[in-house]
Amino acid sequence: MTSQKTDKERKEAERRKKAEQRKKDIKRLNAVLAKVLTGLKPPDDLTVSEWAEKKRRLSSESSAEPGPWRTSRTPYLREPMDAFTDPKVRRIVMVAASQVGKSEFINNTIGYIIDEDPGSILFVHPTTIDAKEYSKLRIAPMIRDCPTLAEKVVSPKSRDTGNTILQKTYPGGILTMCGSTEAHSLASKPIRYVFGDERDRWATSAGNEGDPWGLAMARQRTFYNAKAVEVSTPTIKGWSAIEASYSEGTMERWKSRCPHCGEYFEIKFADIRYEYEMNVVAGKKTYKVTSVYHICPGCGYIGSEMELKRQPARWEAENPSAIEHGVRSFWLNAFVSAWATWPSIILEYLKAIGDTKKLQVVYNTSFGELWEDRGDIQDEDSLMARREEYNAELPEGVLCLTAGVDTQDNRMEYEVVGHGHFGETWGIEKGIIMGVPDERETWKRLDEQVFDRVFHFADGLGLRVSLSFVDEGGHFTQDVRTECNRRIGKKVFAIKGLPGPDKPFTAPPKKMRIVINGRTVGNCWQYQIGVDSGKQSIMDNLLVQTPGSKYCHFPKRDDYGAAFFKGLLSEHLVYKAGLKQPWQWEIIPGHERNEALDCRNYALAAFRAMNPNLDAIERKIKMSRGIAVPQQTPVAQAQPKKQSKPKRNNISKYYEDW
Repeated sequence: MTSQKTDKERKEAERRKKAEQRKKDIKRLNAVLAKVLTGLKPPDDLTVSEWAEKKRRLSSESSAEPGPWRTSRTPYLREPMDAFTDPKVRRIVMVAASQVGKSEFINNTIGYIIDEDPGSILFVHPTTIDAKEYSKLRIAPMIRDCPTLAEKVVSPKSRDTGNTILQKTYPGGILTMCGSTEAHSLASKPIRYVFGDERDRWATSAGNEGDPWGLAMARQRTFYNAKAVEVSTPTIKGWSAIEASYSEGTMERWKSRCPHCGEYFEIKFADIRYEYEMNVVAGKKTYKVTSVYHICPGCGYIGSEMELKRQPARWEAENPSAIEHGVRSFWLNAFVSAWATWPSIILEYLKAIGDTKKLQVVYNTSFGELWEDRGDIQDEDSLMARREEYNAELPEGVLCLTAGVDTQDNRMEYEVVGHGHFGETWGIEKGIIMGVPDERETWKRLDEQVFDRVFHFADGLGLRVSLSFVDEGGHFTQDVRTECNRRIGKKVFAIKGLPGPDKPFTAPPKKMRIVINGRTVGNCWQYQIGVDSGKQSIMDNLLVQTPGSKYCHFPKRDDYGAAFFKGLLSEHLVYKAGLKQPWQWEIIPGHERNEALDCRNYALAAFRAMNPNLDAIERKIKMSRGIAVPQQTPVAQAQPKKQSKPKRNNISKYYEDW
């Protein structure tokens, strides 16, 4: 009996054990099926903006206002987001300035896909580094802080490899992030959703496989319900990829209603007016914006920032028929941003005036406008018209002189330029010395006309040229080096121009050999200058219209006639796609004589190399005129140690008396 009872109990225990195992297996199967069914579940009847209002939480890492998403803070994002759930729309293009929430538009759309309408996503960035940073700073915090997303995306702490920096797995799909150069990521598996961020910064080709956006879009062909989203700040007019995509869509602009006439208009920089104060602190300009307002382009009504931001606004399409092709495109600038104030934008603009690269950043990221390098920033007639009468060889304001000399086979052209505070310049004399550069007589005339000459103010006070740069390029390199070495006491130096935007305008001089008939006969100091940087500075300065900082003065004389200005404006920047340095300076057809531009470039480089103390020079000039100058408290300085054997050809000694 005991044995039979034991067998019965053992069988019962085995039965219970199997039953428990079946329950566990069923539970695991249900869990797996639940994930699969979640991916197959039809999306709720929500738009992207409604989903964001209901489930999205902004993270502290990526938002100045963490917490629940409120579309009311960025009402201009509602239609772009909701266009994503419109069955008629297959592609959305957004051209947007900074600080308008374009990244949150992308994030909300991706969150909606993962939670409501899953499918595989390809998210392309300019580079892999950009993709990794976006993943860490925006995608990962969004998933962590949105409970519905955190439930669906595999935890990065689990052993499952479905969550890495560049890949996030969820029921029904996978989010893959990559750089625009990764052809293998762009041309393999089918993808339902394609996102492209900062399109204008993408590589022009993914390896040798062609246009990255075309490769990415090709992966959607098998999906009847595919969607694509392109987002970028604008860049260069005519070369902007996002500009081209925008023109394929509905071309919508966000327009505000005028409180006076009721017309709708886009708030643009061209209609913004401002007042400001400028102070000079420690030799640097500082700005304070005192007022900013807007002029209605229709009725001229003057509106404030807060007034216009509270007015009704709407998207208006210039090309509404593009919806038939399934493309909606939107364009936004920072003047409607909830975070960028108008005074802050104008302050950025004031700080950038006079610097082309900084201005481009402001135009692209704040004004939301394409940058246009026309090359004809100024024209000969406008510069001729602003010439002025000098009351002497040297106008008041000039503190020192430099000269630039361009070497040709049968002549040497020069310009003497006067320099004042804050980059203000005066054209003093433009001339030509006829003669071959290897002849002593040619250099003797240069001595008389430039290097030894004293230029005078109206009261008779005179200045010599402090530093001269002579181009050694061409067929007379060794002759130029020889003659410059003979004139080192006059501070005359040979220069070599180096093209390329990465070359610094000036650098410390180098000692170069002088070779005659194959034999080294001596040495000379040579400056190497970045001519592209200098040309850009010249063109920037010519933009300045008011005498003062960086303004260029020209005398009303024959040496500064039409031929001079034609030469000064002889080159322009041309964009050549595919080159490592795509912006190249080229001669404008019909302006082949560019000596005036070169001479001005060399004279500015000489001033930059000098880096003189203009305050000290101004004090000396005033003292020479008998003007009382406040005495400065002398500062005791340690005496330098005596050198038993001074170095030969020490370049520093030639700058002791400016």
